[in-house]
Order: sequence, then C-alpha cells, then structure tokens
Amino acid sequence: MSTGLSVDEGVRTLLLLMPRLVGRAKRTPVPERLRSLDLAPRHLSLLSYLLYDGPLTVNELAARLEVAPTTVSLMVGELSRKGIVDRREDDADRRRTIVSIAEDNRATVDAWLANGARAWRKALEPLTREQRALFVETLLAYEREVSGGR
Repeated sequence: MSTGLSVDEGVRTLLLLMPRLVGRAKRTPVPERLRSLDLAPRHLSLLSYLLYDGPLTVNELAARLEVAPTTVSLMVGELSRKGIVDRREDDADRRRTIVSIAEDNRATVDAWLANGARAWRKALEPLTREQRALFVETLLAYEREVSGGR
C-alpha cells in the first residue's frame, strides 16, 4: 500500500485506474441463463439491492437507485415478464408492490454478483471500519462531483 501521495499523484493514479475498473466491470459475463434477456447495468444495480437487502417496495428501490418510482415500475415490469423478479401486493397496504428476485433465478443472480463482491470484500477487509467508511465516502463524493454536484 502506497503512502504519502500528493493530491495530484492520487488524481493521476485514479484517472488511470477508473477506466480499467469500469472496463472490467462491463466485461463481467452475464450468466448463460440470463444472457438472452438483454439486461443493462441499471438491472444489475436493482438486482444487487434485492439480493443484498431482500424484498423491497418499488418506492424503496426508486430511492436507492435515485430514479423516479415510474422508472422502477417499468424496470420491474420488464424483469417480471422475463421471470427474473417476482412482484406482489403488500398485505399491509395493497397500494404498495413488493419486489423480490424470483427463486428460480436467485442462485444465478448471486453467482453473477459474487466475483465483484468477493473482490470488494478482499480489498476492504484489511481496512479498519473508519478506513472503509472513508473509502466509500470518497467514492460517493467523486460520484456526486462527476454528476454535477447532485
């Protein structure tokens, strides 16, 4: 682990690293079972939330993905027609729709995300809780800045 980087050295290193990271993420092969379904990165994010956080409402997914509930409803409808997710009415409030990964596809989605999760776990485990928080906060700050400060 390098120490004592100036801001400019850090910027240079990260400017060179980020395209490689994004390129590798984009080359992550879609499992054979899901390949014909034409899934996009936005689907991967939605499925990640459902895998790690369990069933969620459309509004909860919209808040986490930072998109409108109508956008999530369209995505969920598309994924539901393809059999990737299940949606059901909330027994406590029939106006709410609860979305989950279809049981038949849970293992496939888990395997698809496993390599990235394993790599992040290996990179983050040696850090202290505070260092992990700083790392994640730094990436979030970077994302805000490249998104125009939103």
